Amino acid sequence: METGSPADAGTTGTEPVWTGLPPGLLRMRRLLLAVWLGLTALAVALLLGLLAGAVWAAFALLPLAALAWGWVLLGRNWRSWRYAERADDLLISRGVLWHEETVVPYGRMQLVEVTSGPVERHFGLASVQLHTAAAATDATIPGLEPAEAERLRDRLTELGEARSAGL
Repeated sequence: METGSPADAGTTGTEPVWTGLPPGLLRMRRLLLAVWLGLTALAVALLLGLLAGAVWAAFALLPLAALAWGWVLLGRNWRSWRYAERADDLLISRGVLWHEETVVPYGRMQLVEVTSGPVERHFGLASVQLHTAAAATDATIPGLEPAEAERLRDRLTELGEARSAGL
């Protein structure tokens, strides 16, 4: 049940309001997987087919099997990522087998960055990286739409300045 704006998340009840990652991140990761493993399968089939014979070219099925397995795993991993803005901190949850939940208090944030590499920019995505005094609590939220990444950066910076002023 998602009600209210992300800015109000966690202020009305005990359960945080979670926000998932946009589907563009999943599309980008799956496309990269298909390109790299598809090219690998083609190279294995051609090399083994020419050098060792047609029977050995069947080993090209291994990268294709990895592609099918990776396709499913990428979907599960993408669904596991979510974040919630609460009154005093930001929660980031991720992981399928090893579930990890990071709590970053607003007053402990030193730097909030928005980054976007060439592949991310091509897909219209950006990542938000949070830096704190303790390196163990640095956190990243990948694959956000640029407008949401900038909104989150501005909000976290504003809340971080307000909370650290009270120290």
